[in-house]
Amino acid sequence: MKRLLSCEFNMDTACVELKFTDGSMIAIDTIAVENEVADNMYQRSELDYLIYNDPIGYADLILNGDPETYLKTATEYKSLD
Repeated sequence: MKRLLSCEFNMDTACVELKFTDGSMIAIDTIAVENEVADNMYQRSELDYLIYNDPIGYADLILNGDPETYLKTATEYKSLD
């Protein structure tokens, strides 16, 4: 793979697509990712936010990061009791 040309969410396929200068492409199936790593609606919401607002950040998290740890940290909530 060469340099990244574009990264965007494709609503028709529900994939975040990364296109590179050498013609290669990576498509991340966002539904499959959510089914694997998101345990609740808060984690799904966090992933959806990244998909629509920061697709490069989403792709980096899924391809290079630890999405389970990120989601547990980003969506930590405390009971009002």
